[in-house]
Amino acid sequence: MEKSLILVKPDGVERGLTGTILSRLEELGLKLVAIRMLHADKELAERHYAVHRDKPFFNDLVNYITSSPIVAAVFEGEDVVNRIRKACGATDPAKSEKGTIRGDFGLDIGRNTIHASDSPETAAIEVDTFFAGGDICQYTRMR
Repeated sequence: MEKSLILVKPDGVERGLTGTILSRLEELGLKLVAIRMLHADKELAERHYAVHRDKPFFNDLVNYITSSPIVAAVFEGEDVVNRIRKACGATDPAKSEKGTIRGDFGLDIGRNTIHASDSPETAAIEVDTFFAGGDICQYTRMR
């Protein structure tokens, strides 16, 4: 079964949106299999955003994601990466449809409330980055 990582970013945590965001994803029939709240350090943030290392916004990404606690979660389900990406909306909240997480809650492109894996391959790396100890739970979801 496919897995995907999401991060409720500092703006989402600080505005009390974590439960709402997780609930929206569970309402899609996706199964929450891991969750933790953490204050990411610079090393973790740089590893997570390594694909953007050469881009001009890299330092802003790292500084932002380390500025306040985040919530990391893993969801499981069929086509979970694409389903979560659709639920999130466009990276830029101004271009996201209402009814999507970023369209409803994102403040701007830098504070867009949620990160979601962009492919199953990236998801596998990201899940291992945030849940290296294998804290993935197995259970049968009712419904």
